[in-house]
Amino acid sequence: MTGPATGRGAAEDDQRRALRRALAHRDLTVGDLWGRFFAMGGSVGPGDVEDFLAGGSLPALERTLLALAANERLTERVAALRVPPSRERAVPPPAGRAGSALAAVLQEARRAAAGELGVVVDRAGRALGVRAVLYLADDEQRSLVPFDPPRGERARRPLSIERTLPGRAFRLGRTQTALTGRPRWWIPVLDGAHRTGVLDVAPANRHDLRDPLLRREFEVLARLIGRMVTASATTGDAVEVARQAHPRSPAAELVWRLLPPLTADTGRFSVSGLLEPAADVGGDVFDYALAADHVDLAVLDAMGHALGAGLMASAALAAYRACRRAGGGLLAQAAAVDDVLVTHFPDALVTGVLLHLDLGTGRLTYVGAGHPAPVVLRAGRAVADLDGGRRTPFGLPVPGPDAVGEASLEPGDWIALHTDGVEEARDAAGEFFGRPRLVDFLERAVAADLGPAETARRLLRAIMEHQGDALQDDATVLLARWRGEDPHPRDQALP
Repeated sequence: MTGPATGRGAAEDDQRRALRRALAHRDLTVGDLWGRFFAMGGSVGPGDVEDFLAGGSLPALERTLLALAANERLTERVAALRVPPSRERAVPPPAGRAGSALAAVLQEARRAAAGELGVVVDRAGRALGVRAVLYLADDEQRSLVPFDPPRGERARRPLSIERTLPGRAFRLGRTQTALTGRPRWWIPVLDGAHRTGVLDVAPANRHDLRDPLLRREFEVLARLIGRMVTASATTGDAVEVARQAHPRSPAAELVWRLLPPLTADTGRFSVSGLLEPAADVGGDVFDYALAADHVDLAVLDAMGHALGAGLMASAALAAYRACRRAGGGLLAQAAAVDDVLVTHFPDALVTGVLLHLDLGTGRLTYVGAGHPAPVVLRAGRAVADLDGGRRTPFGLPVPGPDAVGEASLEPGDWIALHTDGVEEARDAAGEFFGRPRLVDFLERAVAADLGPAETARRLLRAIMEHQGDALQDDATVLLARWRGEDPHPRDQALP
């Protein structure tokens, strides 16, 4: 005869029973639960969750993430039943606080340009009666690094993006509230859709954490600071030095200077790119151009890995951009890349994909030059490889007539572009990361509604882990999602 369960077994049984009650009480499905669990960083599949609910076992960390996911889903369903308050403000906000903080930031903008962004953040916090410290995401998007904290504070350590509350604010792009230790908000710092870091906001009075107006004021300030972070990176070295987990090679410095913002979102279309190894990338580049009625995307991969590859990639990218901005179509863009390589790099070999999407119709045209075929995902499933429009790599003669591939996208579709370093990353046993593993990862991420930026970050983390953090070739991804109609059209006032 066995006695009552104790220790880990009892805790596991309690969590299992509570999850079963949650699934039954609020009409949750295992799919709902797993989607949020995966978005939080869970690493097991839906079948493993079902096995756990049926009596199986999971590691403590996975159970904790399941519990958090269930609690969030329950909160969302309860919130839908709440009676909304009047949109009129019953109590006006404290006079002048937000205006004083905004004035403090704007008045100190010149100091931000000189690399003293931490001073700007500190003074804005003082104007609102709180302590505020800026953390920047490093190039590898693994850590949040304290940037120029106030003098007199003890040294702060970098924070993990993967497994901490501030990291969660960064990953999800939503403010997180910490009630343990010193109460604080962790507020994402965004420049548009581009994630630059988080803001640590610690009010003197813990009851201020219940003040939605104060929180909103700091969320607005965080966006202004995000813009200043981007601007400061172009006028000085302080931001770039803080972001670098390792010193960049000359080729990597060249490539990073060429890239557009890592993430952009117009409402109808969102795109995000990332590359590894961040400090030693050689010949991989990506580009995009967003317009009201169309989008252009490109990924290029130059032969080699040293500075020569970076120079080839930069020349190819410059030719592509110049032709695109002059109104040239896909075939003209490809010819422009060919011409610059043949003229200046006669032995060059650059693979790539150039795409053009009509946002009104969903018609996609593309050219693939000796490059891995992009993947189209729909409703969480890979539905097509863009393997038409094939030709030789840029810089080599093209036998036969030029061809352009065509496809039709539907609202909600994703496009995933990548370089060969993604599929060809090998582990210690020589096993490739491979296309099936890539597609499986993308399908899970799309089903979990992670968004292009977080999906790109997690995908490159998975590739680096597969190869023991030591890539033999550059690995670059460019992920895009077409929503169809803008959820917030310009003539519709936001609440």
